[in-house]
Amino acid sequence: MKRNHTSSYYTSVDRKKWLTPVLIIAVLSLIILVLTINHSRSNRNSSLKLESESTNFNDQKLGFPLPKFAYLISGTKGDVPRVKRLIQAVYHPRNYYVVHLDLEASDDERLEIAKYVKFESVIREFGNVFVIGEADLITLKGPTAIASTLHAIAILLKKAYDWDWFLNLSASDYPLMPQDDILHIFSYLPKDMNFLEHTSSIGWKEHQRARPIIIDPGLYHSKKSGVFLAKEKRALPASFKLFMGSEWVVLTRSFLEFCVWGWDNLPRTLLMYYTNFHSSPEGYFHTVVCNHKDYQNTTVNHDLHYIKWDNPPKQHPISLALEHYEDMVESGAPFAREFSENDPVLNKIDEKLLRRTNGRFTPGGWCVGSTILGKDPCVAYGSPDAIKPTVSSKRLEKLILQLLNSENFRSKQCI
Repeated sequence: MKRNHTSSYYTSVDRKKWLTPVLIIAVLSLIILVLTINHSRSNRNSSLKLESESTNFNDQKLGFPLPKFAYLISGTKGDVPRVKRLIQAVYHPRNYYVVHLDLEASDDERLEIAKYVKFESVIREFGNVFVIGEADLITLKGPTAIASTLHAIAILLKKAYDWDWFLNLSASDYPLMPQDDILHIFSYLPKDMNFLEHTSSIGWKEHQRARPIIIDPGLYHSKKSGVFLAKEKRALPASFKLFMGSEWVVLTRSFLEFCVWGWDNLPRTLLMYYTNFHSSPEGYFHTVVCNHKDYQNTTVNHDLHYIKWDNPPKQHPISLALEHYEDMVESGAPFAREFSENDPVLNKIDEKLLRRTNGRFTPGGWCVGSTILGKDPCVAYGSPDAIKPTVSSKRLEKLILQLLNSENFRSKQCI
């Protein structure tokens, strides 16, 4: 086929005539493009206000890539039914899940969870749920709890390379909204935000948490027992500042890589310190993030849980029931705890907020099956990137906007 060589007949004079206006147009176009992008970013950063459509859509089409979450779901002896229910309630094909039943649970219970994961067709198709076979021994209030969490994080870092945030849930936790709502709202957030309730004003915890020296037998033995208290007390550390708060966290992958891979001495130093610390999950991540210049400005002072305490607080929070339902919903929090097994309020959350029925996954945009005659829509599934936010996303949006308000955000970081 003969090529067109007409461009070779232009003289140098001709080229100058048409080259100059073309360059001018190109430069003007580039300036307009940059201004448009900056204006778009400015609008996005100024507010998270969104218009949720009633039909499926993909946030990626709007220029906001959907995040991926990595969950640790933990339980103990007798928790298999609750763990299964929690998996079904928080499952989404985009996310990753590590399930851990501690050493107090039997091998049969771990096998039951492993079989469920293996033979559940949707989970098998997406291959995003991992069950820890060699269980960790966890001592209440001991450092084995934080060791087990770091173990799960290491597994997630090894098996799943593309998640953005890590969340830890226990068998007594439950979601208050579908995953589609959480994915939708978090797609508008910078991926360096760490959500954890924290403070350096530790009050009574100085004498009951920080100064006592404990020995956790779970680090050396295979049978569960309480921690041992040493007779001696220790002074507060001088080389770093202690922070404490809720053990329930939403942490970024980059921060957890820093904690696990440890290219700085701080995570290792603090891990050794918290080995003899009473209730280390209430302080380890909090102290690491607030004592490092690269992460102390990434904190949001909230654990994204609805938790109700007695006044004065006891060792455990109040067990949530139907009387707390309205407060839970109005809080805008995506999760709540603690729930008793099979409490009626869980059925109400399933029906009103998650729109799931017993034994089924929480439906989302990825579920494309028919709902006629009560059929399970998640039997047939489409793209995990298709999400369908509900009205609950508006409540989460309101909570996030409050947390990021200029009066609340910076003033509550690592104080």
